[in-house]
Amino acid sequence: MVLATAQDHSPWLRHLDYPDLAIWQLLERTAQRFPDRPALRFFGRTTTYRQLMASVERFAQGLVASGVRPGDRVALVLPNAPQMVIAYYGAMRAGALVVPTNPLYTPREFGIQMRDAEPRAVVALDLVVPRLKDEIGKALLVTTRIRDYLPPLLGFLQGLREKGPEMPRESISLERLLGAGQGATLPEPGSADDVALLQYTGGTTGVPKAAMLSHRNLVANALQAEAWMPSYQAGQERVLAVLPFFHVFGMTVALNLGILTGAEIDLVPRFNPEETAREVRRFKPTLFPGAPAMYQAVADSPHVERWNIRSIRYCISGSAPLPLELQERFERLTGGVLVEGYGLTEASPVTHCNPLGGERRSGTVGRTFPDTLQRILDPENPTRELPPGEVGELAVKGPQVMLGYWGPPAETAAVLQDGWLRTGDLGMIDEDGYCSIVDRKKDVIIVSGFNVYPREVEEVLLRHPGVREAVVVGVPDERRGQVVRAVVVPWPDRRPTVEELQAYCRERLAGYKTPRQFELREELPRTAIGKVLRRVLVAEATEQKKEE
Repeated sequence: MVLATAQDHSPWLRHLDYPDLAIWQLLERTAQRFPDRPALRFFGRTTTYRQLMASVERFAQGLVASGVRPGDRVALVLPNAPQMVIAYYGAMRAGALVVPTNPLYTPREFGIQMRDAEPRAVVALDLVVPRLKDEIGKALLVTTRIRDYLPPLLGFLQGLREKGPEMPRESISLERLLGAGQGATLPEPGSADDVALLQYTGGTTGVPKAAMLSHRNLVANALQAEAWMPSYQAGQERVLAVLPFFHVFGMTVALNLGILTGAEIDLVPRFNPEETAREVRRFKPTLFPGAPAMYQAVADSPHVERWNIRSIRYCISGSAPLPLELQERFERLTGGVLVEGYGLTEASPVTHCNPLGGERRSGTVGRTFPDTLQRILDPENPTRELPPGEVGELAVKGPQVMLGYWGPPAETAAVLQDGWLRTGDLGMIDEDGYCSIVDRKKDVIIVSGFNVYPREVEEVLLRHPGVREAVVVGVPDERRGQVVRAVVVPWPDRRPTVEELQAYCRERLAGYKTPRQFELREELPRTAIGKVLRRVLVAEATEQKKEE
């Protein structure tokens, strides 16, 4: 394969020093540097870096005393709360591999992940246990309650309102585990190239796969993110952690980056538009990583114009395209900078971002992170690299790229070749190295033999003054193979008709790209980080067609 050379001279491809550290050692170093600085804030309760590191050590000792050994897996089924942070770094301190798991999963989804990872221990929120307990096999079940880490009065009131389900007799509380391992000998830090995390992909096209992310991968991506913010100051920043830590985007740009730099991290266990807007006002974060849906919800809050949310300096948006109108509006409200980035689970996850200090190019995901290469491959002949300006499959290479998938090596070989990760995304690189994501390879719609890229159609629809959100999918059609269907969320005060939208698209798109089906709805199905579930929309449209 021909290696990419177009960016070898680029100033953006600068080299960083990556220390041979486990990810938990970033916390250890920060606790030594800023021992009394607040590390976590949770509904008014503060945990300092010294206190956090002590809890991590106790948690690791409790696991070791319970029989967890280096290489064992520890699943975490927790929201953004102090317990998640303690268990995340504590499990790694014990030498275990962390398996972050979405607390909103159904028993079936829990079962798939647990059978694949085979955890030795599972740390779960008490409210999740009824859906989880029958799926964990012989794993040690460690339970915790949200109110355990609330301020005393708030925790008391929460206990009065919500008793919680009864826990299995064989389970152990997190508080008991923290006191159970005093004196247990912890293992020496392993290699930075050891697996730290089994991060499962979203599973939108089948059974989820776990990307094996090493300590080096995670440390590198946190350092790359820090280097991307030219005026970011260690020991002085505040991070709004509303992106869930069980997703690798939130884990890297909110948790690991925050811990690396001694930031105060404000933990938000679930996203609620009004609550998040109020939290921005109260906490005054300087860094707010999120998804477009989150920024949109905050910007739409009825009182946001008179609230002072101008503490925000940096916003890195991921998981979905960032509309230009939203970017400009949010920046007017905050005075900060909102940029679109790009990444994927298999790359820890960030590989690209528009500059936070420099030229931003709307419609692109920016340039590659430091020490990260990119190239565009011919979809029909992936051994051939395409020149700037041509559309093909994006491939990336860098210190944040995974070791491989947990399981059969054939799945790793299909996407990871000579250190290059084939992303499955169709993209284009311009002469200056800015990358545009055209679409997911699997999302391309083929209408009568012509390729239709959903993102192109979505961008046209989003320019209509009555369209707040738009998602385009392909649905089966007997004559054409597929036809284009647009699902649109209108603005409340400017609701367009289907005929108006169709005429608007016809003026701006080729006939085969113009949606033949339109649906107006109040909201879109989303994942926990705000990513639109296209597969749900496709399934709904396909089922509707069968019934016609």
